[in-house]
Amino acid sequence: MNEKHIEDLITTLYDMVQDARSMPLSSDKCILERDKVLDMLDEIIAQLPAELKQSRTIVESRSELIGQARREAENIIKKAQEDAEHLVSKEPIFEEAKRRCADMVAQTQAQIAGLRKVSNEYMDNALLQTQKAIEQSLKDVEETRAKFNQLAAAQMQKDAAALEGKG
Repeated sequence: MNEKHIEDLITTLYDMVQDARSMPLSSDKCILERDKVLDMLDEIIAQLPAELKQSRTIVESRSELIGQARREAENIIKKAQEDAEHLVSKEPIFEEAKRRCADMVAQTQAQIAGLRKVSNEYMDNALLQTQKAIEQSLKDVEETRAKFNQLAAAQMQKDAAALEGKG
């Protein structure tokens, strides 16, 4: 028996349930011919193991074939990459590119060293100017404070003399 026959049996069972008379006072229960339904189910059960076995065999073969194809594809890609690397490494242009790359790296490192030196000198100069400005400000504050103290002392003497003169 074939797949179509199983589908036909299931369709017939479905139709039987759908067309079956309802039980009195119950819309979700029905009356079916037990022997007819059981015979159909036995026929389906008898066909299923062969169908399932055949389906499993097909799926296993497919999976095995896909795995084998994937392994072959990976091997082909790996071989192509190895061949490409081998061919490129033998080319004079590859060697020239490596030399130019090394030159560019050396030039860049020299520029970085020069920039680092200039930035360090700039930072040191800025800090020196800041230090000088702070020293000058401190000196100005000390001088202003000394003048303030002199003026305050002179004012206190004036005030003391004025108090003595009134007294």
